[in-house]
Amino acid sequence: MKSGDSTTKNEYDVVIVGGGPVGLLMAYQLNRFGLSACVFEKHEKETQDAYGRAIAFFPRTMEQLDQLGLSDPMLQQGFACRSSVTYKDGEQVIPGRVWTFMENMDGSAFNFTLVLRQMYTEEILRGKLADAGVPYFQGVECVDFNVNADVPVDAYAVTSTMLDHKTKETFAVKSKYIVGADGGHSFVRKHAGIAFEGDKTEDKWIRIDGLIETDMPITRAYGAIESKTHGNVLWAPLDHGATRIGYAYSAEIAAQYPNGVTQEVAEIEAAKSMAPFKVKFRETHWWTLYAIAQRMAKEFSASSDRVFICGDAAHTHSSGAAQGLNTGTHDAVNLAWKLALHARGVLRPEVLHTYSDERKTVVEQLISYDRDISILMSHKWPSWYKGNPDADPYVILGEIFEKATSFNTGLGISYPGNILNKKNTLASVTVAPGSRPHDVVLTVPGVHQALRLQQVAQNHGCFWVIVFAGQVAETKASLTSLASFLAEEPSLSASSAIRFVTASINYEASPFEALGGMDPFGKMYYDRDGSAHKQMGVPENTGGILLLRPDGLLGSAGPLDGGFIKSYFEDIIV
Repeated sequence: MKSGDSTTKNEYDVVIVGGGPVGLLMAYQLNRFGLSACVFEKHEKETQDAYGRAIAFFPRTMEQLDQLGLSDPMLQQGFACRSSVTYKDGEQVIPGRVWTFMENMDGSAFNFTLVLRQMYTEEILRGKLADAGVPYFQGVECVDFNVNADVPVDAYAVTSTMLDHKTKETFAVKSKYIVGADGGHSFVRKHAGIAFEGDKTEDKWIRIDGLIETDMPITRAYGAIESKTHGNVLWAPLDHGATRIGYAYSAEIAAQYPNGVTQEVAEIEAAKSMAPFKVKFRETHWWTLYAIAQRMAKEFSASSDRVFICGDAAHTHSSGAAQGLNTGTHDAVNLAWKLALHARGVLRPEVLHTYSDERKTVVEQLISYDRDISILMSHKWPSWYKGNPDADPYVILGEIFEKATSFNTGLGISYPGNILNKKNTLASVTVAPGSRPHDVVLTVPGVHQALRLQQVAQNHGCFWVIVFAGQVAETKASLTSLASFLAEEPSLSASSAIRFVTASINYEASPFEALGGMDPFGKMYYDRDGSAHKQMGVPENTGGILLLRPDGLLGSAGPLDGGFIKSYFEDIIV
């Protein structure tokens, strides 16, 4: 077997089953965080559907990818969409409905939806793995694995059996952990005995991509075409000048095609769904017919946290809110650093448990929300609706999307309190633990080049201690005390899992001078106008500390005091 210049071996820290975006992203992160990983994909990518599938990256997802150094190649190929349009009976609806939240994506440098088809996303990620020498094998299927959960944490507890579809031979691979990113029919989930709970409806949708000619006035915007026969039709501008049309394939439509759906049928009904606008396919790249289902695994881990699942292996839902790829990405980002630090013996096992709990909380919200969206998009009423049955379901659909703006963009997603998300002891801080902090702007000493906080605190699989120094004349005693404390606590100051950054309102030619004659904590960046302190709610006269998790979320906020830092990490870091 070959993958570029890589060849297989029989031991890895982590075996990843599934070579879609989530599995590839897991492997990329684990390598970045110092673990050996290997990806096994049962399909041959040359014969699998070339385009299609997931397409949309929302702001918070782009921020996470940017923190991992992945955003630039995606921005080079994708279509950045900032606008939306709604049509009803050929007339533009103003104000629009459904996708209008895309025009109000404030608070992020990535204030748009990046549209990039999955084929290109996977190509970028596979290239990153090849550059890093991470083994990736296609046409190889996991057909069995067993776990010895009683061995020490650093032991190879998992033995997996792989089938090479080309040679028809099987071989064994050992690992400390196995991650299933192998889709809705996940073998890993089933073999681990994890229940997959939820329901499947009779509703079916078609998605079709290609190069399209149309007389619709606005085409390079996310569109909602309100049809009574084909549901709330999706018009999505794609990368490379292509477009996606998505519509409901109702029982009434299906009855017209007793021989089933073909590409020709998908094109014909796509054109009908866009009426009264005319649509012609110059090229068809991909199409699919699928049934709507909302399901979630009972747990996202098993076998004493030796087996994990993420992405569609852990949850499935409609594409109505375009959250599938985003949710899977958030799974991978949440899990990777926890798994890496635990495997390196740095993180206590209780922290690893939080992966399943945190992600299930968000997925439960999504599935509840998606259930209503998929029904309304099919031009039907949810069971809870008791209003006028002759009313327009699309009005309610638009209201639901508008209320869920912060969830859709991902910027408002947060996790509840737990061992990682501890109550702020600096009451003035405006960010709740478990939430995304404001991406405030700091500047580089000397050149005063602007950098966002998320560019400063990149995701290297470590926690960030952000020391907001405040006015040095007023905080010098606290800063000196903090420096003395850390000098005596190498478990904090020298830990591979913790990095420090200083943000100072005072600015001089050198960081040493800006802090009144002392070295900064880690690298120094200037908050020249005090806006970063203000946005975060850190008092300029007393300063404060923000503890960021590796995934960029706030762990806790407290005073300029070493005891606060120690109390946060004492039950997290070994």
